[in-house]
Amino acid sequence: MTFPVPGPTPGEFTYDGATPFCPVSGLLDQIRSRWANLSLLALAAGPRRHAELRRLVPGVSQKMLTQALRMLERNGMVRRTITPTVPVRVDYALTDLGRSVLPLLWSIKKWSEANMAEMESERERYDEREPVPPVAVLNRRDAAAVTA
Repeated sequence: MTFPVPGPTPGEFTYDGATPFCPVSGLLDQIRSRWANLSLLALAAGPRRHAELRRLVPGVSQKMLTQALRMLERNGMVRRTITPTVPVRVDYALTDLGRSVLPLLWSIKKWSEANMAEMESERERYDEREPVPPVAVLNRRDAAAVTA
């Protein structure tokens, strides 16, 4: 396991996110997960219930949304509030820490949208130069013969 290393100032520590066991690397993996990312963006407008989030995050299953919200809550980015009513009401909201990552997520989202057409063109050019068999072909038992 990698631990923080001493930084330039006594008592200061730094992390190296490029190392596989660095806590920063693990946190980045969690934040950039599809469902965590989309959940954070969905909570940007304010607190939401689980069912609302499922409607706002297209394609997410109940299980994956629950896992993402638990991870975000554990990391201090989302706060879960339980209201003892019948039925019990559970709301999810961003914490200050969760709100602090929103500008980064919005920037990545805007960059992706602005550059998607160019990336698609690049993919097509690449695929013309380097034809890749469809995944179904690669998964067949005789894939070695197809790709040879």
